[in-house]
Amino acid sequence: EIGELCLQSAQCKSKCCYRSDGLSLARCAPRAAETQVCSPKSLYGVYYKCPCESGLSCHVDKTIIGSITNTDFGICTDPQEGSR
Repeated sequence: EIGELCLQSAQCKSKCCYRSDGLSLARCAPRAAETQVCSPKSLYGVYYKCPCESGLSCHVDKTIIGSITNTDFGICTDPQEGSR
């Protein structure tokens, strides 16, 4: 359930085990909605930003620096909107 402590995202109904920083306890969190910040991948099954809700994609500006510092977050977008 949302707010429960977790060790990995598979334990959460939302499939997002989230922590705000490296020292905080991880808790289950809701997935990111359209226009919200998201993460395309998790580190060790825990996210610093949750992945997008079903049907949305996490559009990330891939940069070398972002990958190294683990700040390569993106914004959830609806891939269907661009194809209409």
